[in-house]
Amino acid sequence: MPRYTHEGSRKLEYGGQTWHEYCFLCSGCDQPLGSCSFVPDKGAYYCVPCYEDKFAPRCARCSKTLTQGGVTYRDQPWHRECLVCTGCQTPLAGQQFTSRDEDPYCVSCFGELFAPKCSSCKSPIVGLSGGKYVSFEDRHWHHSCFSCARCSTSLVGQGFVPDGDQVLCQGCSQAGP
Repeated sequence: MPRYTHEGSRKLEYGGQTWHEYCFLCSGCDQPLGSCSFVPDKGAYYCVPCYEDKFAPRCARCSKTLTQGGVTYRDQPWHRECLVCTGCQTPLAGQQFTSRDEDPYCVSCFGELFAPKCSSCKSPIVGLSGGKYVSFEDRHWHHSCFSCARCSTSLVGQGFVPDGDQVLCQGCSQAGP
């Protein structure tokens, strides 16, 4: 049962110290802490909203405090729901993603927007599953797509002959049109 010390004020005790109810105040907003949850910090006492406002990390996107959870992107804290693909707004927390010019992108959007396209299948060449590809001049092919235009023999690690927009194996090149 609280003890009353002066004009109906309760006596509050915490950490071996004693206060009048009206003297135990939040160091941030000066409101009484007697019936509130509070956080001690280096000799000061804060109500939970003031403590979060003053000390909790802030989301790099929305600038609101992160009170629990969150993710780190580019060494900055983010709410899980704030880390989304710049292209399609899909949540990225826990997913594979990449970035360009500081902006995060899901693999699909990044591939469609920025990745080189395979000269054979026209799909983006992205770095998943090893991301092996072949480049020649200004053209690119997935390893699995880099084959002779006539006989479909894989040209990976083999000599080839460019023939207009196509590439041919040595045998098909020597056989003529």
